[in-house]
Amino acid sequence: MSAGRLIVWRHGRTEWNLQDKIQGQADIPLDSVGIGQARDAAARLASLAPTRLFASDLKRAAATAGELAALTGLKIEYDEALREINVDDWAGLTSGELAAINPEAAARMRNGETQRRGSNGETIEEVADRFAAALSRICEEGSAEDTIVIATHGLAARVGICQFLGIPQANWPAFGGLSNCNWVSLLPGRHGWRIEEWNAGSLPEPVMSDDPQR
Repeated sequence: MSAGRLIVWRHGRTEWNLQDKIQGQADIPLDSVGIGQARDAAARLASLAPTRLFASDLKRAAATAGELAALTGLKIEYDEALREINVDDWAGLTSGELAAINPEAAARMRNGETQRRGSNGETIEEVADRFAAALSRICEEGSAEDTIVIATHGLAARVGICQFLGIPQANWPAFGGLSNCNWVSLLPGRHGWRIEEWNAGSLPEPVMSDDPQR
């Protein structure tokens, strides 16, 4: 069994996004703009007639999913494996503050080297494995008639989708970060899952995220 379409949807804006603060698994809610983004995006996604709705249990993703649930009547199925990368004690720092406190770690991240986030957080590889496994589990439980929406987080979604698709890690940076409330659409094909749309949902907007590719 396999789903007919997966829509991996990043949450709306938070105050910490606007302030360029690293969020990780800190449970930061949507701000007023983020609520509006989620409401607008939900109206577009509802037109795809989704049949199941999953979400990270963190407030910003759960509230984003809630806007789609209100339109469709779908029950939200929460999954901790869909959370953002764990950044441990880096949560709340701006990228500039992190570079001042730990320039070596910041440099390793800029250079694409493996770097554990925070003192006891995750690496990119660990969050990619976690998220990809969740996608595999979710789609295997579905049927060809299902359109499944997954409300989640930017960095986890980007690297997790790449891992799920079997894209070599050296090529992950070629896939840009997701703007708030944009999504990736995946379809099954003869040779496995493929990308239908990437960072879809709006005209290009700045990426305010825990995913510093700039």
